[in-house]
Amino acid sequence: MNNIIELRRITHKYREKEVLKDISFQIQSGEIVGLLGPSGAGKTTLVKIMTGQLKPTSGTVIRKGESSDKQGDPANIRMGMMMDELGLYDRLSCYDNLKLFARIHEIPEARIHQVLEQVGLSDAEKRPVAKLSKGMKGRLALARAVLNEPEILFLDEPTSGLDPVTTRLIHQLILQEQKRGATIFLTTHNMWEAETLCQNVALLNEGVIVEYGEPKEICRRYNHQKKLHIRLFDGRVLEMGNDSSAAEVVKDYLEKEMIETIHSTEPNLETVFVELTGRGLEEQE
Repeated sequence: MNNIIELRRITHKYREKEVLKDISFQIQSGEIVGLLGPSGAGKTTLVKIMTGQLKPTSGTVIRKGESSDKQGDPANIRMGMMMDELGLYDRLSCYDNLKLFARIHEIPEARIHQVLEQVGLSDAEKRPVAKLSKGMKGRLALARAVLNEPEILFLDEPTSGLDPVTTRLIHQLILQEQKRGATIFLTTHNMWEAETLCQNVALLNEGVIVEYGEPKEICRRYNHQKKLHIRLFDGRVLEMGNDSSAAEVVKDYLEKEMIETIHSTEPNLETVFVELTGRGLEEQE
């Protein structure tokens, strides 16, 4: 796969505060990359730099092989964005919100019906945004983001505050976009979402990427305990080393059909983040 976006030593300051510090990584075409960090870590600032809305203080953004240090919408790459502030027009209907966007980008109106059906809003196309639930607004914002069939889709906390059913639907739509060929850059503080969807994740804390890689590999890398936790049907909970010394014991319990559950102790992304930074992904600055 080819790199669709590469960041080289990106730094950004607001007045005297350095909110991003020497950020470098690359995103391959067709993958889902997660950017994890608590509120205030610099996630939204980084997205604005990647999408050309903000000029970095220093460093280079390379999009499809073309470098740019300027602020402005990159002409060489088709983007879709769903930001935390949805930017929908409350008085307009679902259809008219998308129609306005379609006209700006010269997209055929037939595409509007297609994406409304895709996000499950066909029956609500004439309903004003002000009368939509939060979940429906989220789906409409995602419909707008994919209306132009983007090469890369930027999603900023796309399921924040949504119910499990709507969250599952949005995850399905994200995977559909990846299957279509889109690259997805997902910012979130939901470690389960990142582990479920992403091929690679970057952990961002106070403007610095403290870890990058495939989620399960990161978790294995910080598995210091290397133990097994076994719960038996009689209620006993056993802990033993996750190595050859436990093989005969586990085999004996399995043969006697005594094991209710068995788990290894590798951490999740949340516990890795806490180990690296001393704070949780849900914490505010």
